[in-house]
Amino acid sequence: MARLVLFNKPFDTLSQFTDRGTEGGPRRTLSDYISIKGVYPAGRLDRDSEGLLLLTDDGRLQARIADPRHKMAKTYWAQVEGIPDQASLAQLRQGVALNDGPTRPAEVALIDEPAGLWPRTPPIRVRKSVPDSWIALTIREGRNRQVRRMTAAVGHPTLRLIRASIGAWELGALRPGEHHLITL
Repeated sequence: MARLVLFNKPFDTLSQFTDRGTEGGPRRTLSDYISIKGVYPAGRLDRDSEGLLLLTDDGRLQARIADPRHKMAKTYWAQVEGIPDQASLAQLRQGVALNDGPTRPAEVALIDEPAGLWPRTPPIRVRKSVPDSWIALTIREGRNRQVRRMTAAVGHPTLRLIRASIGAWELGALRPGEHHLITL
């Protein structure tokens, strides 16, 4: 039986169990939150992104989740600078030209701030003269910092990014730093 861990990765935490970096002392890692032996991340989530990270002890499942060839949907809640108009949303839906090539089309919608959202520490930067808004963005690839680069390419830089789901697995009521173990 395979084990799968659903983890709500906090902001400023690495998506690995050890810190190989040398910058400014030790950084928070998965080992600060998860003591389950033999599970490994199925994909990554940037240090400055939050939300759902899956870990498993099943190599096949790990590959299916992480490998872009399987086109597993990943949904993000992005707090962006400004309020995207229909033209910006249409660009995201069609695919955006990035420096490493065009993205696949995304599903995107303006949303209200997600219910039950926890405060981020430290809080995002707020500019009184520039409003912000939330979008739900679903992609089926996983390039480095892709969502951030996509929103910036259409003129709405990401201020906060939370992964809400991967395939059928959802963040649900998990609070930052909490995890839930399921057996498949």
